Amino acid sequence: MGEVEISARAYVKMCLHAARYPHTAVNGLLLAQRHQMTAGQPECLCITDCVPLFHSNLSLTVMLEVALNQVDIWSSEQDLILAGYYQANSGTDDKSLSPLAQKTAGRIAELYEDAVLIMLDNRKFTIHPQVPPVIVLEEKDHQWVPKDKNLVMWSDWESSRHICKSLLEAKAYSQLVDFDAHLDDIREDWTNQQLNTEIAQLVSVANGSA
Repeated sequence: MGEVEISARAYVKMCLHAARYPHTAVNGLLLAQRHQMTAGQPECLCITDCVPLFHSNLSLTVMLEVALNQVDIWSSEQDLILAGYYQANSGTDDKSLSPLAQKTAGRIAELYEDAVLIMLDNRKFTIHPQVPPVIVLEEKDHQWVPKDKNLVMWSDWESSRHICKSLLEAKAYSQLVDFDAHLDDIREDWTNQQLNTEIAQLVSVANGSA
């Protein structure tokens, strides 16, 4: 498997999900652009977005099936693919891989062999971390192992962390809708288009194009 690149949108939304529910575990799905493989060249997996799933009970199998199905249909319409899974555990020092994380990521890897599993490192997760508070894993021989850090890229880490800091300080996590919230009230938008637009505007400012 080649390089993995994580966008500001995907990173920020993962962090906002964890920040909105700081005392519980949260999880979600990672999405990537559908690219054609260049002959003879390893494809860079570009994680462009994520869909926050649950915060109340991560292991509700029926609800997970419903979410996977809906996200798969929606992502296909957006020319995106399910490319991985993320999870943040409830304990500050707990970055262990739960059976649920491995099982769910494994299911996605059956459909997309280069899928990744991202664990948020709660100990490093501060409002303005010096290094990315994530652990990126890949599947090798049916085991999830840390990916070579030299192969984990950021579209712009400095911009990502500054945007995340700004949104955390503004308590923008209160806007984030996960699939749990959508199931409670189907009017709630789990694709988070409003938040996506806000992040895109901040990215444009950071890049000097707005």
